[in-house]
Amino acid sequence: MRPLTEEETKVLFEKLAEYIGRNIKHLIDRPDEDYCFRLHKDRVYYVSDKVMRRATNIPREKLLSLGTCFGKFTKSGKFRLHVTSLDYIAQYSQYKIWIKPSAELSFLYGNHVLKAGLGRITENTPQYHGVVVYSMSDVPLGFGKTAKSTVDSRKADPTSIIAFHQADVGEYLRQEEELA
Repeated sequence: MRPLTEEETKVLFEKLAEYIGRNIKHLIDRPDEDYCFRLHKDRVYYVSDKVMRRATNIPREKLLSLGTCFGKFTKSGKFRLHVTSLDYIAQYSQYKIWIKPSAELSFLYGNHVLKAGLGRITENTPQYHGVVVYSMSDVPLGFGKTAKSTVDSRKADPTSIIAFHQADVGEYLRQEEELA
């Protein structure tokens, strides 16, 4: 477990900025307690300072995880967000998509969001920007990237893709071993 390097921090914050924009400051400067990002076995964890200090007593080889896993660095140095970060991303997301109940199961199986399943979309959502996908009852289901902007999605035909799937809560069942 170690602090992120400057380059790793830059890559992480760029990825988070696609989803939550300037709200990254709310993750770091919390009123309740100090939190930080730590790297352990290529995975980035969001952890309170109090828990982090206690974890220093555990040898690195024995430590499995610590705090909330936000994602992992690939071998090529890119950062991939995990669904375990959804609770934090959903709190601070700029752009949101709500899908109809008939399309929820399709999204949870790993399919993209189609125009036919789109319930609502945040105004002025740009193309290829990070969005959080919600059910119509405001339950965060996952996140992805928009394939079309808000204006283009209104003119799209019902079978066109509105948002590309990146992660969803169904991954807890599909990829149990990888997420732990």
